[in-house]
Amino acid sequence: MHFTPRKGLNVPTITVVDDAGRVIESDQRRVFRHVIQHGFGADVIFANGTTGEWNRLANSERQRLMAIAVDEVRQINAQFITENGTTSIPHSAFRAPHSVEVWVGVNGLARREVLDNLDAAIQLGADAAVIAPLAMTDLDENEIVRFFHREMTERIETARQPLPVFLYDNADINAPGRTAHIRTRIVKELSRLPWICGIKVSASRQVLGNYTKAALHFKQPGEFGIYIGNAMLIFDWFRPRRGFTGRLQTGWNEWLMNHTLPIGVVSGPGNVLPREWQKAWRVCWAGDEELMNQYRDLCAGFEARTFFGRAGTSQYTGRMIACLKYALELDGVISGSLVAKGTPALSDEDRLQFRNGYAAWRDEWKRVNTGQWRTCRPTEKP
Repeated sequence: MHFTPRKGLNVPTITVVDDAGRVIESDQRRVFRHVIQHGFGADVIFANGTTGEWNRLANSERQRLMAIAVDEVRQINAQFITENGTTSIPHSAFRAPHSVEVWVGVNGLARREVLDNLDAAIQLGADAAVIAPLAMTDLDENEIVRFFHREMTERIETARQPLPVFLYDNADINAPGRTAHIRTRIVKELSRLPWICGIKVSASRQVLGNYTKAALHFKQPGEFGIYIGNAMLIFDWFRPRRGFTGRLQTGWNEWLMNHTLPIGVVSGPGNVLPREWQKAWRVCWAGDEELMNQYRDLCAGFEARTFFGRAGTSQYTGRMIACLKYALELDGVISGSLVAKGTPALSDEDRLQFRNGYAAWRDEWKRVNTGQWRTCRPTEKP
């Protein structure tokens, strides 16, 4: 099995739910189209992830969400082909010659759920599956490798078409008592499997570097993708270093990462600002310091005005998800902004503060950017 991990912007989409925790299909489909932005937004749609409140949903709703995601992205890609006579998205030289990919989280709180969701992903024909080994409450850390070997391999090897799998390292959703990150030796052993193609992780350079070194024991360069889960980190990671001290730091970073750069960024705010985050990724990869500063300030300003969690809180102990949903409601993408039971919500006072801060931020950004890298609302022309 040979699979080249997709480079670029990976958006973990929010999940639109009603007061009973059921996915609202029509709104959910609009979210996917909004995030793709006619080819100027996400390179990868990641459905059923942490930003999508997967561990707040019933497993039947997770599978329903997966089916909606695969179907909607398939329709969007078919539309690109019809409109342009090619599998490439227009004005998309940054992409490989095929359209947006849809990755689905097959996460579950128990092994049985994960296996059922993996079967569903295979049957649906998702482009890739994403799994958080440390989230399963009934899987001991010492059993992870055996679980992948004995219970996942047969399903993937007998599938009608290969299903790449990415590891998901997110301390917010780990089962109680687990380490913050997947142990390096486990990543090393799992990387031997031909269908393990990378990892999405929020961590320091050292942790990411350890994962890269571990995977390169059994993967060729480019076969194992590292995706930065702390999106704002890209503005520091890819910044060119100047002077003697800067060259030393660059050398140290390259040594930590075994001369292998992360190939993508995972941005929750990309739900609201898909075009801006696509451009931010591009200017960071290119090392354009002037635009890196502009987009760093833009993205930091958005977070400062819209996220109500205290410094150091996660998206579950803070109110990031509620803010993203309310922004999409204000922009006319979705009809309501309910969060799933257990996810921190916004009070009336929070909503007022958010609405005013978000409006002010948008006015500032409009004065700076009028081009194709400003996200279009449903009522605006692309």
